[in-house]
Amino acid sequence: MPSGRVHNLINIAAYALLSAGALYLTHVPTFQAAPLVITPVQAASFTLAYAAGTFLLSPDLDLAEGKVDSKRHWGVLGFLWVPYGLLFSHRGFSHTWLLGPLTRLVYLALMVLLVWGLLHLLVPQLPLPWLPQPLSLKVLLPALIGYYLSQWLHLIADGVRPDHGLRRGHRKVRSGLRKFR
Repeated sequence: MPSGRVHNLINIAAYALLSAGALYLTHVPTFQAAPLVITPVQAASFTLAYAAGTFLLSPDLDLAEGKVDSKRHWGVLGFLWVPYGLLFSHRGFSHTWLLGPLTRLVYLALMVLLVWGLLHLLVPQLPLPWLPQPLSLKVLLPALIGYYLSQWLHLIADGVRPDHGLRRGHRKVRSGLRKFR
């Protein structure tokens, strides 16, 4: 299995290829309209989410006590990911293709709320955090694509198939049904 640095290099190389392809498709050297239109806000949304998924929210955060690059990138806040690692076994549910990345986003949201709540208890005069305007689908969709793509590249490099966990669960169901026959 690749190290954290190798995972990061794979994601950086893939990002460079995607960027070059997108740049080419938005500026096709013909007289026709470009086949792909990407606004600067969409490009920034994709890029930030892809970088966050690569460097901060790696699937390997499920290693509770391990020295994981992603945890190290959090600096002094890296300890906040220890409970996540205790909740999920390495290469278990957190390494599934759809729900695994979602677990990290939900966990991050819960940690932000917890930290803000604790700060608010300590400093009651703390103003409410600014509430962002509702994000449009034109900004949210590129962010989700960037985040999930960075996660999937990690899983592909680990050799995790898209049906990871489903096959094992399917076998458990079949073996359980045999007991009733």
